[in-house]
This record gives sequence, C-alpha cells and structure tokens, in this order.
Amino acid sequence: MKSIAILTVLAQEQVDLGERLAETVVPPPVASAGLLMLLLTVFMLATFVGIEIITKIPPTLHTPLMSGSNAISGIAIVGAILATGGDNGTLAAVLGFVAVVLATMNVVGGFVVTNRMLAMFKSRK
Repeated sequence: MKSIAILTVLAQEQVDLGERLAETVVPPPVASAGLLMLLLTVFMLATFVGIEIITKIPPTLHTPLMSGSNAISGIAIVGAILATGGDNGTLAAVLGFVAVVLATMNVVGGFVVTNRMLAMFKSRK
C-alpha cells in the first residue's frame, strides 16, 4: 500500500511539472533573410562535402557503410515522429508524416540490402 501511495505522489508531481513547463513555452524566433542565407550556405557546403566523400568510397565498403547508416535513419524517424505529433500546425504534421514514411522506407531498404549482402557470405550446404 505504501508503494502505491508513493507512486501516486510521484505521478502528481510529474503532472504538476508538466503543467508548469507548458506555461513557460517560449515562442519561436522570427526568421530573417540573414538566417536563411546562413542555413542555405551550410546546406550547400554539406551537399558538396557529402558528394565528395561518397564518390571517394570504394565499392567494397559501400554496403557495410550504408547498413551502418540505418541507425542514423532511425534517429530521423524519431525526429519525424516528434514533428508529426507536436502541436506545430497542419503543415508540420503533413511534412512530419511524409518524413516518417520516407525514413521508414530508407531503414527497411537498408536492412534488405544488408540481408542480401550477408547472404552472399553464407556457406551453401
């Protein structure tokens, strides 16, 4: 009985904390043209660096590296689910849903490719 009372008190404290956090929501900052240019510059540089890195990888390492990147896509799925479930408006929910679908396809495709790669190394009996 004592443990139920303790759990009840802890649950009430969590509810109180959640209500206090909900009251202290900070509005998002207003985007400016300078911020947009900075973000576009970072995106373009990341694109060029990514292309240069990917073209330098030998074919024997490509599939193992891609199977390892499935963990990163799993993190993208978590972020997309958070964007979909948040109270950020209809556009954010739609884009979050599309992101969930695309990231899930990426993870599943990566596991299929990994499975095919590992099947090549199995001994035939």
